[in-house]
Amino acid sequence: MPTSPYRTNIQVRFGDTDALGHLNNASFAAYVEVARLDFLAALGKSVRSLILANLCIDYRRQVGPDEAVHVETWVEKLGTASMSLAHTVFANGERAADVRSVVVHFDYAANKSQPLTAEMRERLQPYVC
Repeated sequence: MPTSPYRTNIQVRFGDTDALGHLNNASFAAYVEVARLDFLAALGKSVRSLILANLCIDYRRQVGPDEAVHVETWVEKLGTASMSLAHTVFANGERAADVRSVVVHFDYAANKSQPLTAEMRERLQPYVC
């Protein structure tokens, strides 16, 4: 892992919970989406033309609605046109889920992938593990 993954604090809402009183499984995907967009926005406009291609969640423990939640994000791999991101969801400082996502640099006008630019690679490099 990089020396300092990117951290995003999450505001847990009542609507994120289910009838059993803990966070709904789908809330984890939403939290990682917030973290992914926060991470990419912090890197600048050069990495905003990305589209989600894959999402995989390994749940580690239940999370209650009163727990403080944050997500740590880093880059596992830079490909030609894509990157693999790793995220860890923490609740009250304990690991609650491990999430992997793949995002592709995408040309929306041409409707196809395009290679990551040198500027993107440079901005992402500090977060590559």
